[in-house]
Amino acid sequence: MPAIQKTAWITGHKLRLRNAGEDAASFIFNLRQDPQRNRHMSATSPKLEDQRQWLARYAADESQAYFVIEALRDVGQPAASDSSPRSLLGTVRLYDAQDDSFCWGSWMLVPGAPPFAAIESALMVYRYALDLGFRAAHFEVQQGNFAVCRFHENFGAVRVGEEAGQIQYTLNHERMLESLHRYRKFLPSGIVRAPFI
Repeated sequence: MPAIQKTAWITGHKLRLRNAGEDAASFIFNLRQDPQRNRHMSATSPKLEDQRQWLARYAADESQAYFVIEALRDVGQPAASDSSPRSLLGTVRLYDAQDDSFCWGSWMLVPGAPPFAAIESALMVYRYALDLGFRAAHFEVQQGNFAVCRFHENFGAVRVGEEAGQIQYTLNHERMLESLHRYRKFLPSGIVRAPFI
């Protein structure tokens, strides 16, 4: 069975997903405290130190991969060794592997993120999961989060249930591949990733 694995970074076309370390605590904390961003997310502690401690525990957790979404400085010219600061755009997480299906969430983008960021980051998640051997995805969206529901449904996700205020979705292998093809202009050369951590 496939397993979720951490990697230091994944580079796409205009974005890089960077493994979330404790140095990202302030960014993640501020993003999750933003009332416009968190109204459809699970509640989080109002203490920055709790975010740091969560990231410390995450570093030892082999069941998930949590990333900060960054804009590449030189679009089309990603340099693996380039450690210069980039614009931080959001977060995304892969977790809850069940057989050949994975869950993803904690997906938040900063206000004013470029329009391509949502599509490219989603494509990068799917491409990475496929490379790990997963063939399907499952996830939940809070009821009332209509924009995100439409986004996932445009990718081919199917509603399979509702529970505790959450709409449950699945995305099968065929529809995942169709979405990667349909939106290929956002990720024309696929992804490049660092070695697993």
